[in-house]
Amino acid sequence: MQAVLRFPEISPELFAISIGGFEFALRWYALAYIAGIVIAWRLAVMAVNRPALWPGTQPPMTAKQIEDMVTLIVIGIVVGGRLGFVLFYQPGYYLSNPGQILKVWQGGMAFHGGLLGVIVAAWVFTARNGIDRLAAADLVAHVVPPGLMLGRLANFINAELWGRPSDLPWAVQFPGAAAQECGQAIGEICARHPSQLYEALLEGALLGAALLWLVYRRGALHHPGRVLGVFLSGYGAARFIVEFFRQPDAQFVTPGNPLGLALELNGWGLTMGQLLSLPMIALGLWFVMRARGPAA
Repeated sequence: MQAVLRFPEISPELFAISIGGFEFALRWYALAYIAGIVIAWRLAVMAVNRPALWPGTQPPMTAKQIEDMVTLIVIGIVVGGRLGFVLFYQPGYYLSNPGQILKVWQGGMAFHGGLLGVIVAAWVFTARNGIDRLAAADLVAHVVPPGLMLGRLANFINAELWGRPSDLPWAVQFPGAAAQECGQAIGEICARHPSQLYEALLEGALLGAALLWLVYRRGALHHPGRVLGVFLSGYGAARFIVEFFRQPDAQFVTPGNPLGLALELNGWGLTMGQLLSLPMIALGLWFVMRARGPAA
């Protein structure tokens, strides 16, 4: 029998309390969202409090404006993330069960939808306040990765979004019948790639460190659009790579399509995550190329 890593016994809930017959619980996933937003807010304030980082020593926003924008961005994350999941991953189900769309506490959020929600929220806020949109986009982009990392760690704790079957030494035996359905003989252990941790490392730690280095060591904010471009292309590339190891959503898997390819031709194709990442990579590279030239 292959050596595998047993899934750690960590409850998805930090604590739960009952009040008047209702149970309230704080889950790791909710804490990840809260902590990610707080960290992003403080990093953004730190950046605008250092005028030398910006063209003409003029940050695009004040600390007070960042606080106001965060509220709108939170709404964009929740609404965009939920609608993205509904439209990109399970449109048929939610079209038949529209009442389920609002039940966000049952899970089902898509990063690409959340990103679109953030873009819309930031676009509205900057338009209302006469703020340079590209500079604001750079500001927002460089503070996102910590939240991505915490979110993926929460996915791991929740034992969700696990990877494809693997025999590597660090493969993890995730709990639950769905995770154990690898087509193996009865009695054998199904181990899987801990793809949540791959994403936490690539999209969170490595991309976040690269963006902070570009901002604080390479003066990237003096080239409007460069930080945004690196974030978009970096996230897109990381997600594209991890999709080779991540188990696709169940609705895409069929007996004739075991890899869960959303676009398939003669056994080759792309998952939905890869399809959604390609425009990010292309747009990010465009912003990077556009930002080339003398510093502003």
